[in-house]
Amino acid sequence: MAAMSVIGIDFGNESCYIAVAKAGGIETIANDYSLRGTPSCVAFSQKNRILGVAAKNQMVTNMKNTVFGFKRLLGRKFSDPHVQKEFKNFPFKVEPRPDGGIGIRVNYLGEDNVFSPEQITAMLFTKLKESAMIALQTPINDCVICVPSYFTNAERNALLDAAAIAGLNVLRLMNETTATALAYGIYKQDLPTPEEKSKNVVFVDFGHSSLQVSACAFNKGKLRVLATSCDAFCGGRDIDTALAEYFCQDFISRYKLDPKKNQRAYLRLLQEVEKLKKQMSANNTRLPLNIECFMEERDVSGDMQRSQMEQLCAETFSRIEKTLRNILYNAKLRSEDISSVEIVGGSTRIPAVKNLIENVFGKQPSTTLNQDEAVSRGCALQCAMLSPAVRVREFSVTDVQPYGVRLAWDQDGDMEVFPAFHAAPFSKMLTFYRKEPFSVSAFYSEQVPYPDSFIGQWYIKDVQPTPEGESQKVKLKVRVNIHGIITVASASLVEKKQEVGQSEGVEMENANENAPNQKCQEQPMDTNGTQEQQNGPENQEEDDKKDKSKDKTKKVLVKTVELPIDSRTHGLSQTELNSFLEQEGKMQAQDRQEKERADARNALEEYVYELRGKLCDGVLRDFIGDEPRDRLISSLDSIETWLYDEGEDQTRQVYSDKLTQLRTEGEPIQQRRLEFELRPGALDDFALVIQLTNKAVDLYRSGDAKYSHLVEADIQKVCEASKNALSWLESARHALARAPLTQAPPHTTHQIRQERQNFENIVNPIINKPKPKEKTPPPATAGDGQETTTTASSEQAPPSQEQMDVE
Repeated sequence: MAAMSVIGIDFGNESCYIAVAKAGGIETIANDYSLRGTPSCVAFSQKNRILGVAAKNQMVTNMKNTVFGFKRLLGRKFSDPHVQKEFKNFPFKVEPRPDGGIGIRVNYLGEDNVFSPEQITAMLFTKLKESAMIALQTPINDCVICVPSYFTNAERNALLDAAAIAGLNVLRLMNETTATALAYGIYKQDLPTPEEKSKNVVFVDFGHSSLQVSACAFNKGKLRVLATSCDAFCGGRDIDTALAEYFCQDFISRYKLDPKKNQRAYLRLLQEVEKLKKQMSANNTRLPLNIECFMEERDVSGDMQRSQMEQLCAETFSRIEKTLRNILYNAKLRSEDISSVEIVGGSTRIPAVKNLIENVFGKQPSTTLNQDEAVSRGCALQCAMLSPAVRVREFSVTDVQPYGVRLAWDQDGDMEVFPAFHAAPFSKMLTFYRKEPFSVSAFYSEQVPYPDSFIGQWYIKDVQPTPEGESQKVKLKVRVNIHGIITVASASLVEKKQEVGQSEGVEMENANENAPNQKCQEQPMDTNGTQEQQNGPENQEEDDKKDKSKDKTKKVLVKTVELPIDSRTHGLSQTELNSFLEQEGKMQAQDRQEKERADARNALEEYVYELRGKLCDGVLRDFIGDEPRDRLISSLDSIETWLYDEGEDQTRQVYSDKLTQLRTEGEPIQQRRLEFELRPGALDDFALVIQLTNKAVDLYRSGDAKYSHLVEADIQKVCEASKNALSWLESARHALARAPLTQAPPHTTHQIRQERQNFENIVNPIINKPKPKEKTPPPATAGDGQETTTTASSEQAPPSQEQMDVE
């Protein structure tokens, strides 16, 4: 199977990974810097956007126009208290948009531009998509993108909008811990059969900015998430911040320097303490921290030991422990019920975190999975399963909806549709009895890491009373879809018409008007080709009533009419989406144009250096006269000066024209050198062909049987051609020996090879003329019957052992 365009994207707060499902397994794609991780950074310059590794590399020098940490802003409002806390980490400008959203102000193409977090995310996705396309040499269409399991409807919708702006078709938004569990389970050979007791595994994902834990039950070919536990605001960066705070105080007391007053200095400090943190994970000794030209052109230094770091971060570690203990409570498990604890995420490498895991679960944490790439690999597997283009082993994945969801209607109607940790994807049918259009609203029924518990409002239109003025039966399908987004998927009117009179069945439906929250059926969505039906007691009761009513009625015609729904939920409107798509297209065109311009400039600069080097160091020195060489070197010097002066920012065409002009002078010199190197070989090859021809003539003259079939007239023709060829070759050698190297040669390599070809065309058909075939004896007559039979039988006989070996 060739590489298919099905990829999994691990979109992290600090860096991203892309994996692809291929024949033979899952492969992580390297970017244009040959790195597997691409920083989640987008920067802006006077000429173009800078994405990924290049953006992070210039972060300190262009910090006001380098945007990072935007994953935590997706789908949120400017006034959000969590967002306000994030702002203190950003050196770039953030402002409220007219709709209350977040605007990131940067200088792009010499002008102030304001972008939304969704647009910035789309820019990063564009880069990831391009990296995948280059690596796989195929267009990228389908993908699965991971999201933190604690993401709410608003954040999930925002991420889908960002992917749409980048031109990605998202088959599924997959929870990060679920993706990790899939990457773990699909390759496990020792899982219990579906009839046996499940194997429970806890996954701990402690990354740059959040902690997620999930408990999963595994059986062969099946994964079921039992529960999750998260701390959306506790990550490795909290440890960096605590260390940076310590060194800030240290530098104030020892150097009278406050890094917090200088954004660039504080950013450098954060980068250095992150390196120190990683070193402390491997070493228990006291480790130094040194930064040159830190502030006011002064160097600073400090040191720290692992035990000191653990004291400074005690609050972070207690939060981690609380989240770890919560998973046992949420999943209703004891530590002895758990087979193993798998860890992923960069921050799980910290020894103190590993010790906490061991204390809570009574087990050493296991590192079966690649800590950085497990999530993207799980996403790639899920994408392969969902895509019809790829065949993958069947593996059923049942996720959970981490928060309880309730539905509200009218003034006081309210019910919990999905309790916390309900299976997902999942649909439920709710029956209402209404005479007029109505609306339902969904809310999270518990505290979520988002300031607003509102999910959405759906207005069901075109509901009218029956001709008798009574309520109509309306069925709503409420769904947690494959992306983990809660929505009212459809609304339908159930009309019943009876042929004979009024019946008990109709009355019964009318009588049920006071029970608008009656639940009709629960039905999981079709995932991985399986579907179950679960009928609650209410369903059974209603079905029984229907059966009784059918007995008392002649005939009931049931007609279902789809009702239009107006929805008000989080996410961009189609108009905004179209506007952002157009803007992204223009920026991509600008990036391409700038790349072509830069490539043309680099090509000119490279040619100047290469040609001047060869003219000066002797490689081309002998192939150009002294005066033309000095003039050409002077011309190259002036172009170099121009390149770093007014030629710094010219159009692509200007560079291309200058390169073409230079090549008209430089190429003939390069060609003369190339000719000089290739000609001796061509002359020798021609001489060898003449020599071999003359040898064949001598063999003919001496009566060699190989040439006995040739005629004298043809041999004379060969001798004449050989004599002419030798004469031409000798004169060519003399002419070339006398010709100066600084001028075009009198005979080129191509001409010499052409002469040789012409000579061979004359002599080869004669010399290589095949011998005539010998006359075959006449066929046997009928009188030789015995002999014929013998021959036939010998042909049909099986081959001898010797013959078989040859075959």
